[in-house]
Amino acid sequence: MAKNGKISFDDFFDWYKQQNELRSPSPQGNENENTEEESEGASLSFPPDLYGRFMYIVLFPINVGLYFTVPDVRWKNGWEKYFYVTFLLAIVWIAIYAYFMVWWAVIAGDFAGIPQAVMGLTFLAAGTSVPDLITSVIVAKQGHGDMAVSSSIGSNIFDVAMGLPFPWLLGTIVYGHGIPLSSDGTLFLSLLILFAMVLLVVITIFLCNWKMTKVHHLSGLLCSS
Repeated sequence: MAKNGKISFDDFFDWYKQQNELRSPSPQGNENENTEEESEGASLSFPPDLYGRFMYIVLFPINVGLYFTVPDVRWKNGWEKYFYVTFLLAIVWIAIYAYFMVWWAVIAGDFAGIPQAVMGLTFLAAGTSVPDLITSVIVAKQGHGDMAVSSSIGSNIFDVAMGLPFPWLLGTIVYGHGIPLSSDGTLFLSLLILFAMVLLVVITIFLCNWKMTKVHHLSGLLCSS
């Protein structure tokens, strides 16, 4: 007990011990971490549960190609040293998937009579934003709201700063001339909308006292619609 505004050494030691007990991770958390560390990596074995079997069949064409071409560093036994090969091959597969995704989107848009610019602003934009959505939700649940916002904004800025100029640079090097663009101003309009969205997000967060609130969520849904 405190006497005359002071506490004894024993009281302080008891308080310090209680704080350490509260901060110590739970046994369940340690078990989850050990389970993740002991993961055997990718496998083509048929899962026992019904949902797992369904996803296995749906993702089998993708998983079988990745399994035999991309080394999994979680396999151990020396596979860890091929991490750079895994990184490079993952980029190659992303490029292949992106090529077919754009190709099929163009075919579907032509069949339905939808302009390519509209397909890019809707279906392709939504499909490429799913990974950003997943990562933002994960870090937001961990309490890192600033990381979730910066991830969504930074990915769009990176697309404009690198995703457009770098392929154009490669195209001019390979073909020896500039890449023709549409003269109807759709690209300029898309970039203008992108920067306006980024500015609106920053202003909304500032008005919400730098906190993720319902007002910010509603404004984001209205802008996306």
